[in-house]
Amino acid sequence: REMSYPNQEFKAALSEKHINLETLRELCFNGIPFEGGIRALCWKILLNYLPVDQTLWEPFLKKQRDLYSQFLKEMIIQPGIAKANLGLSREDVTMEDHPLNPNPDSRWNTYFKDNEILLQIDKDVRRLYPDMAFFQRPTDYPSQLILDPQNDYETLRRRVEQTTLKAQTVNRNRSGVTNVSSPGKALNLYPSNEYEVLPSGSEAHWEVVERILFIYAKLNPGIAYVQGMNEIVGPIYYTFVTDPNTDWKEHAEADTFFCFTNLMSENRDNFIKSLDDSQCGITYKMESVYAMLRDKDPQLLLKLEEQNIKPQYFTFRWLTLLLSQEFLLPDVIRIWDTLFSDKDRFDFLILVCCAMLMLIRSDLLAGDFTVNMRLLQDYPISDVHTILTKAKELQDTS
Repeated sequence: REMSYPNQEFKAALSEKHINLETLRELCFNGIPFEGGIRALCWKILLNYLPVDQTLWEPFLKKQRDLYSQFLKEMIIQPGIAKANLGLSREDVTMEDHPLNPNPDSRWNTYFKDNEILLQIDKDVRRLYPDMAFFQRPTDYPSQLILDPQNDYETLRRRVEQTTLKAQTVNRNRSGVTNVSSPGKALNLYPSNEYEVLPSGSEAHWEVVERILFIYAKLNPGIAYVQGMNEIVGPIYYTFVTDPNTDWKEHAEADTFFCFTNLMSENRDNFIKSLDDSQCGITYKMESVYAMLRDKDPQLLLKLEEQNIKPQYFTFRWLTLLLSQEFLLPDVIRIWDTLFSDKDRFDFLILVCCAMLMLIRSDLLAGDFTVNMRLLQDYPISDVHTILTKAKELQDTS
């Protein structure tokens, strides 16, 4: 087992009025204890959400959480109310704002475009960690704002159902028989009982994650939503919503939103295609893995190059999703303790990828293209401690 610091050291570091970031980073690098909500708190500091000056926390958190409620009102509730009212009174709908108005500036045009993004998010968040029942379970703290019976509005849940139905395009074939063809079998998108929608008044964890991603997409139209972001927000939300301290846990949604936004501001270049060839783009990072391997294990690199195994075949997913797809959730969280505590967090990620390759070098040297691609697509080592130790070794020798 790795030497995991006794909680005392963490408690001492976190009780300083002005937290020493260097000290905290060193502690967190070796893994953060879950007990007492220490991990959730450390992540909030490491992801530059909480200021190091603790006296500022209370007003700061209140401000951020109020801001998030504001986002929910403006981006989900108000448009949803307008949409719900549309059916009630037809008179006040001017041509300018009629839902069928093709004018791209029409507010409804935006609404329906948003629904396309929402549908993509919906498909992805329902599949979050399918091997764990957690995301299907109801949250202890459903959003009162969203579920307020006073607000009669088109909810995200309803918007998904409506959009899915609308996608049932009707085709008329030659004999005049109408058949409903659904793109992507919209109605049977989900096996009937696999994802029970919870009764009104409660919401599943995946619905909370959906809302976070939808708000993020609305606030960041340049990137909106790209598949895979669900895999980045999942572990953060999970960590915050399983916090044993109820006063933190209750605000997991808002806190996750801001921490995810901060992490994405460092990681978003990986999701933007147009940046691929620049120094900050994902291509550069993928090539850095091989450049490091050239330095650390030239024989292994040569073998991969001979077999024409390009870094983008496997490191794209490793780097973009911060290894969240390669390991089980508790192990991903442990890797993230280290990544978040390293101030050049994405440089350390490259070391981790390199370590992963070197740890299976004998298999790779013996395997052919097919065998090796399978090893890299479905990484065989599950002990993340071994991987992190190796990465640290590489860091110390570079």
